[in-house]
Amino acid sequence: MRAKTILAVLFLISLAVAAVVILRAIPSQVDANANAPREEILVATVPLAVGTLLRAQDVRWQSVTRPVESGEILRPSEAARQIKPELDEGTRAEVYGAAVRPAHNIAAGESIRRGNIVKPGDRDFLQVVLTPGARAIAIPVATGGASTGLLFPGDRVDVILTQNFKGESTVITRRSVSETVVENLRVLAIDTPDAKAPSGSFGRTVTLEVTPQQAEKINVATELGKLSLTLRSVVGADGVLATSTAGPSTGVKPTWAGDVSPALGGAMPEKTITVQQPPVEVVRGSKREAVKAE
Repeated sequence: MRAKTILAVLFLISLAVAAVVILRAIPSQVDANANAPREEILVATVPLAVGTLLRAQDVRWQSVTRPVESGEILRPSEAARQIKPELDEGTRAEVYGAAVRPAHNIAAGESIRRGNIVKPGDRDFLQVVLTPGARAIAIPVATGGASTGLLFPGDRVDVILTQNFKGESTVITRRSVSETVVENLRVLAIDTPDAKAPSGSFGRTVTLEVTPQQAEKINVATELGKLSLTLRSVVGADGVLATSTAGPSTGVKPTWAGDVSPALGGAMPEKTITVQQPPVEVVRGSKREAVKAE
């Protein structure tokens, strides 16, 4: 009887020791899991509908505790980012300008998968991104200007035409003019400028969403002079989100050289007006002589 009691006590002591060891090990395991680096994937910050062009503010990194699934965009490791910090933004920038494919609406907080977006240059990009009934037109824009450096796919712009008129008969105040020819167009894509192109050349092309009539206007404008783009607010003067490719005209009038620089008027040479006096006829007896008036 005493032996059984001793064995029972020893068994209970063993259980108690095992329990203490397990309880001490649990916090260590929790701390290890908590300190373990988590993977981060690219997710949407707002709901993204089909055809939406992704911008920097539309995506963010979000940590996940589950394994990264196929097609998800993984953030570079912290060690890699410390060695090469530009990797972080470079990975995000891979989706800038890409469009959401049909039947793949992305909810806020949902991961962005490579198979759910289409990038500029892909065969079906324009088919996905174009509004029904709209057209796409590519226009050359001077690389040296700031107009293209401020733009990203999804922005809205106006197209400005600048012309120069040469000839001695042209009044100096009317030799240059700038006018807005088309308004409120959506930028679909911006190509990468050619590093070998000469400075100031038309080496950058911007693709815009237009109506057929707007496409005709732009084609004519490219033959007349230099084109540039001005960035519009995404919200109109009435507070409504700008979405139409055929926005109302603002009634902006052409701006001539003389409107910009009144000094051009003073640079014009003064013209001397000579008045021709009629000859004076003098009668002397039977003779008549014409005398030039002084």
